[in-house]
Parts: sequence; structure tokens; C-alpha cells
Amino acid sequence: MNAFEVLGGQKLKGELHPQGAKNEALQVICATLLTNEKVTINNIPTIRDVVKLIELLSSLGVKVEKLPNNSYSFCADSIDIDYINTQKYIKQVKDLRGSVMIVGPLLARFGKGYIPKPGGDNIGRRRLDTHFSGLEQLGAMFEYEDKTSFYKIEGKKLKGTDMLLDEASVTGTANIIMAAVLSKGSTTIYNAACEPYIQQLCKMLNNMGADISGIASNLLTIKGVESLQGCEHNILSDMIEIGSFIGLAAMTQSEITIKNANCKYLGIIPEVFRKLGLNIEQIEDDLFIPYQKEYEVASYIDGSLLTISDAPWPGFSPDLLSIALVAAINAKGSVLIHQKMFESRLFFVDKLIDMGAQIILCDPHRATVIGNNREKMLKPIEMTSPDIRAGVALLIAAMSADGKSVIHNIEQIDRGYQNIDERLNKIGAKIKRIES
Repeated sequence: MNAFEVLGGQKLKGELHPQGAKNEALQVICATLLTNEKVTINNIPTIRDVVKLIELLSSLGVKVEKLPNNSYSFCADSIDIDYINTQKYIKQVKDLRGSVMIVGPLLARFGKGYIPKPGGDNIGRRRLDTHFSGLEQLGAMFEYEDKTSFYKIEGKKLKGTDMLLDEASVTGTANIIMAAVLSKGSTTIYNAACEPYIQQLCKMLNNMGADISGIASNLLTIKGVESLQGCEHNILSDMIEIGSFIGLAAMTQSEITIKNANCKYLGIIPEVFRKLGLNIEQIEDDLFIPYQKEYEVASYIDGSLLTISDAPWPGFSPDLLSIALVAAINAKGSVLIHQKMFESRLFFVDKLIDMGAQIILCDPHRATVIGNNREKMLKPIEMTSPDIRAGVALLIAAMSADGKSVIHNIEQIDRGYQNIDERLNKIGAKIKRIES
């Protein structure tokens, strides 16, 4: 296993180019299974989760060609559907949370999709009921093997229907959309997730010949078609990485320009960081975060404590709560961070407390950060990354600390951030990748 050795206290200056959106990439790559024609996808991030998904599709028989400039072509014209019964398939799926989104396309095109309980971040329960309930409503038969935690869904003739999702699950919505586009008749999905990633998936499918309306709303109407064709698709910049760079600039008193930020798809992300006191300027489609000696947390009109909480889009992404929490450490003022959507995402704050941050963990879902207004720097420590987003939050904290920190289990960070150490080092960071 590898670790990061981080020398804190460095002020960064320069341009950062965000990678392609990880969560969008996982969805649209799975969607290539819906056609036997070639699909080209541009701006694919070279990160562990995406690479593993591409390897999984290749094992299923998809012809994958790596093209220049982070582009790939996929052609699923000779799928070995029996591969889903093999031990190698089970192992590949268990290593990757995003693998669950191959179920909808496989069901739609080949009549069945099997999957063991997928892996991913250890951030509490992440149930799959919404996925399979929606697929059942399309006419599929579902079976769950309790002893092996194996999910099976089969259905040769899917039929469109009206459904109300019990939660606005992003991956659940994606799976149901991908099954419905090849179903007979019309499907309406109410309480659908409407994140930019879902919008992009729908736009790509429409370019392939699907008929999806209501894009960017929580009510989607899908008229089934007989088949889909190939297309070319461009992935958005990763808004979670963009938010991470904003928090990094604040904590390290850096001056950073985030290029090609796809600002119209960022929703309330910049505004939430502005409430923490950060200056963020939009220059065409770039974001400029200037050097700030200090920044002050806003309060509500009645003077009560600012609360930052996560919510389904267009609310604040749960993937950025850990970044907002860390950015608040050096602010003037206090803020309550309320993690509503996952159970275990705040447990990494014990490392920040060890570094000298003033944080009160109220319960598994709430933490109060008492900003130190830069009156003292964080202390360097040795720590372990528990998941992707907490790992980057700890990296940001280490970069603002007074001395050398070590972060273990950086494979978690590599799952979501492409060559993060190399890119940050180019603008002044001192991060060394070492064997731990």
C-alpha cells in the first residue's frame, strides 16, 4: 500500500484543470452496453474506479480502445452474458460500487443481470432497493440470495410503467433509465434524481436514439425504442473535484484558477463556499479563488449559526460536506455541518481533532466546527484515509498543517482523483508518494 508524505504550509499558485466527472463516467460507460454500435466517450478520468469498470466491461466482451486525450471507444457487439456467472466476475464487481449500473443495461438488452453486493466507500448503509424495485415495476423478476448477498434480476419483455421512486437515488435512477429506454411503451419516473450526471446520461442516450423528456427535472418520461445506435459523448468536469480545489485554496491561502469548470452545472456549490467567507470569481467558464488572509463565516438574518447540510440535487452534494468542514477550520466563526444522507461520513473528524481543529462531533450526522481564524496552524500527524472524500479532506488539512504529515491508504483517494499529487505539486505543493 502507498501513502502520501505531505509537507504543509505551502501556498499554491497557478491553474488547475479538473478531471472528467467520475460519477458521470461510471454511468455513461455502463450505457455503452445498450448498443452493438461503437460509442466514443471523451474526457474520461484515469482513476481506479473508472479503470476497474472499463476492465469489467472488457471482460464481458466489450471491445475497448484507448484513444488520445483521455478518450475511449466501446463496442458491445459480442457480449458474453454467461460471464456474469463466473467467479472472476464476482470478484470484479465486489471491488467496485459503480458496477451496480451494469444491471439495467444487461437486463434491457440481454434479459438478465446478476450482481453480488458491490464494494465502495465504507460510509454506512447504501441500499439497492430503489434499483431493483424500479426494475421490477418494468416487469422483471427479482431474486435475492441472502447467504451469498447475490442479486438476480431477469425479464425478457420489459414494459413501460409509471413509478414513484422511494428515494431520489442517482445510481438507482440511472439503472432504471437505462432499462426503460429499451422497454416497450412509455415510462414515467417521479422523484427521479436530476443531478448533472443524470442529465448527461439522458442527453447521451437521446443522442443514441432514445426518447427521454423532462431532463433536469425530477419527472422523467421515457418512450421505449427498439434499439440504440452509437454516438460521441463529452464528460463534464468533475464538480466534486472543483469543490475540493475551492476548499484547498482557502485552507492554504493559495491563489488558484480552476479552468473549464462548467460553471452552469455547479449549482449551489460556489454559493455554499461563499457562505464560509471565500471569495470566488467566475471569469467566463473558469473560477478564480484569490489569496485571502482570512475569511469569515456568514450567519443567518436572525444571527443564528450557519448550517451546511447535504441534500439531493440541486442541494449541496454529500461528497463535498467533508471539504466544507475542513475549510471551516481556518475560518472566523462557527458552522454546523449536518450530514443527512449517509451514516458514517463524519467519523474522520477525530483525525482533524488530533491535528488541533476545534470540532465537536455531536452525533454520527452532525459536527460543529469552531473556526480558529488562522490563530494557529494545524499540527502534522500520521493518519489513514477511510474513503475517497474524507481522504481528500485529510490531504487538504495536511497541506495546511505546520510540518510533515503522512496519509496511509491513499488508494482510496486514487479511486476518485487522478494523479492528485502530481497536479498539486506542479503549482507549489510538496506531496511525495511513498511505500507504507
